[in-house]
Amino acid sequence: MDDYESDEWEGAEDWIFYKDRPEWADVKPTAQDDGPHPVVQITYSDKFRDVFDYFRTVLRTNEKSERALKLTTDAAELNPANYTVWHYRRLLLKELGKNLTDELLYVGDMIKEHPKTYQLWHHRRVLVEWLQDAANELQFTEKILQIDAKNYHAWQHRQWSISTFELWDNELDYVNRLLEEDVRNNSAWNQRYFVVNVTTKFTDEVLDQEVKYTLACIRKAIHNESAWNYLTGILFEKDLSKQSDVIDFATQLYESGERSSYLLAFIIDSLENQLELKCAEPETVLKKALYLCDSLAKEHDTIRSEYWKYIARCLADKYGSSPSSSYANEIGRAHV
Repeated sequence: MDDYESDEWEGAEDWIFYKDRPEWADVKPTAQDDGPHPVVQITYSDKFRDVFDYFRTVLRTNEKSERALKLTTDAAELNPANYTVWHYRRLLLKELGKNLTDELLYVGDMIKEHPKTYQLWHHRRVLVEWLQDAANELQFTEKILQIDAKNYHAWQHRQWSISTFELWDNELDYVNRLLEEDVRNNSAWNQRYFVVNVTTKFTDEVLDQEVKYTLACIRKAIHNESAWNYLTGILFEKDLSKQSDVIDFATQLYESGERSSYLLAFIIDSLENQLELKCAEPETVLKKALYLCDSLAKEHDTIRSEYWKYIARCLADKYGSSPSSSYANEIGRAHV
C-alpha cells in the first residue's frame, strides 16, 4: 500500500481531510486494527489513514451512496491495487445505476497510470462483461502494449476479449506488425500461436506456412529464443526428424559455423526423434547428440551446463547399448 500512498495527487494542496468535511460529520472513522503488538508496522501518510479509516466504516455499514462512491475514487487513487476498494465500487455502481461507459473511461485512465495492476484490469473486464461490448478493447490494449509490448495483463485482457467476443479478424496482421517491429517479442509469438491454434488450426497447409514464416524470422536473428521455441512448439506433435526443410535449414546453419545454443538444442531434439523412430544408425546418431550436449555444456550454454550433462546421461541411458560407456560418462561427469 505504501508504494502508492507516497504519490502526490494533482491539486493536493486543495485536499480536505474527510474528518474535516461537514458532509461526513455523521460518520465515525474506523482505524486499522494491527493488534496490540504490531510487527513492522507501516507508516501511512495522514491522507492515506484518513481515507481508509472512513472507507472501513462505509464498508462495515454497507453504505450505498454517491459520497461512498467518491470515497472509493479517493481510496483507489491512493492504492489502485486494493481489491476490496474495487469490489465495493462495483457494488456501488450497480446499486446507484451509474453510467458504465463513463466508468470504463475512468478505469482506462487509471490503467494508463498503473498498467501492471491486476485489480484495474479485472475491474475493466467486469465492466466489459456487464456492457457486453468489447468494441474498444483491442484499440485500448494496443495503446497499452505500445508502452510495454510484454505487459502480461494487457495480453491476458486482449486474449479474453478476442475469444469472448469473437474478435479474431485482423489479429494475425497485428501480430505480424509487432514481429516486424521486434522479432524478439516473445509475447507476440505467444499471441501468434494462440490465434492460429484457435482459428485456422495447424493444418498441414497452415503448418507449412508457419514454418516458412518462422524460418525467415530466425534468419533475421539466429540467437532469438522466441522464434526457436515457436518452431519447436508447432512441430511438437510431428516427427521433427522428418521435416526435411527444417532439418536442411538447421544443418546449413550448423555447417556454416553457426553455434547458437537454440540451434544446437533444436538439432539435439531432431536427433532424439530419429532415435525414437529407431533409425538405421542409432550409435552414430546418439554420438552426434552426445557431442552437441557436450558442446553446449562446455562452451555454448555453460550457464546450463548441468542440464546438458543430464540430457546427455538420459540419452545415453535410454538409447546407448552400454549406458555406462566411457563416452557417456565423460560428458555426464561434473567438473571437479
